[in-house]
Amino acid sequence: LLKYSERDIVGMKIKLGLGKKDMASFTLYCGGELYDFTGNLGSEFEYVCTDSREADEDTMFIATRGERVDGHDYISDAIMRGCRCILCEYVPQDISGKRAAFSVVENSMAAFAQAAKGYRSENPLNCIAVTGSVGKTTTKELIASILRGKYKVYCTAGNFNSVIGMPMSMMEADGDSELAVFEMGMSGFGEISSMSRAASPEIALIINIGTSHLEYLETRENIAKAKLEIADGLKDGGYLVLDGEEPFLKNLPRYILEKNINIVYASATGDGDADFKAFNIRFDDGGNIFDFDCMGKIIRDLRIPMIGRHFVSNALFACAAAYLAGAGEDEMRAGLLKYRPVGYRQNIYEKNGITIIADCYNAAPESMRAAIDVLRVIPCKGKRIAVLGDMKELGRESENLHRSVGEYLAGKADMLFSLGKFAGFIADGAISGGMVSKSVYCAENNTGSDLEYIVSALRNTVSEGDAVLFKASRAMEFEKIIGALWE
Repeated sequence: LLKYSERDIVGMKIKLGLGKKDMASFTLYCGGELYDFTGNLGSEFEYVCTDSREADEDTMFIATRGERVDGHDYISDAIMRGCRCILCEYVPQDISGKRAAFSVVENSMAAFAQAAKGYRSENPLNCIAVTGSVGKTTTKELIASILRGKYKVYCTAGNFNSVIGMPMSMMEADGDSELAVFEMGMSGFGEISSMSRAASPEIALIINIGTSHLEYLETRENIAKAKLEIADGLKDGGYLVLDGEEPFLKNLPRYILEKNINIVYASATGDGDADFKAFNIRFDDGGNIFDFDCMGKIIRDLRIPMIGRHFVSNALFACAAAYLAGAGEDEMRAGLLKYRPVGYRQNIYEKNGITIIADCYNAAPESMRAAIDVLRVIPCKGKRIAVLGDMKELGRESENLHRSVGEYLAGKADMLFSLGKFAGFIADGAISGGMVSKSVYCAENNTGSDLEYIVSALRNTVSEGDAVLFKASRAMEFEKIIGALWE
């Protein structure tokens, strides 16, 4: 059940937050068998990595099986670099005579999650877990920003939200941290369950159910089931905060209803049945403003320095989680205002008189529409231009969902530049929605020449006063277009 692409593990290396660990106690935590051939060299480690190129004498190498790469093939390389501590599913034959210690387990990823839980038990840490189809990272960062006004907070770095990355985050948190916020992503069943059981959160959030991962899970109902695994490790008496606007989260399975947990709902449309509600939503040049119904207490005029209704939803869930963790109104106001986007997540700035909306860290139909809405309302004296690319992991619905994004764009932007395998469907959708064909530029193969074509066309089109949105899945590397144009 626990699988992911090798792109998720390259470059992952962390320092243990609670200090060095020896292989004997680590093996006890992960339930494996220890084979120690280090002799007087010892088998302690201070770092953990998933890429053999980052292994050394102070670092344990985790050998994992990816979609196309088996980390066990790189154990010898790790040992050549000085590594003496290996977590693996079998010991390769070519290590005979090499001085290393092996913790051998049935499944490296599952065992590492179990070991992270054991390691963390040495210095227990309350935590909040966040999942959802879109907006996980933003919500996680908002929660941390609010709670830093009250606690010393550890927050998952970057995209360490996989079945390997999240447990690594658990082991990275230092002994001074009072509370942690972990992000949990997935591509199939069993992954969030593994992470939740490792983290044992007091508060768990499912902020939405979208269409990401349809390629693997096929239906939104299955996506909801996979996301609900976040309740598997939720502590007794803990809180499960759910999207009150999502039908698949209304009629919960019996196994969740029978758990000793508190189930609460949040709604960004002012749903009367929700426990936490955002209402009276408006925006100005500085971002969004909204009122917050916090279990009956009304907090007026909360502000988040981001444009787009979807950010109000993220802020709503963040405020709900922070409130349940003990934060008050002052922490909410200050924390929301301090938030700044991470990486290429709606990074809005001006260059040569042109407003750039760099929102190309990831993409799904829901976040595409939200980004288009931002382009539609952002102050602009010239043209509103959308540069859109492929959305990944949509499976058999890819063509229809890309076409629907194009249709949604029509009437909200003046021009479209589409790039990638599904660029033609975005373009067709925009034209069928009413955008004139001469305003649509399409490059369908995502080759170097297509990139040059899009960059050249943009250079000949964009002028001072325009607003340009860049939105696509991370694999499309749209930052290269931005870099070729302005950076």
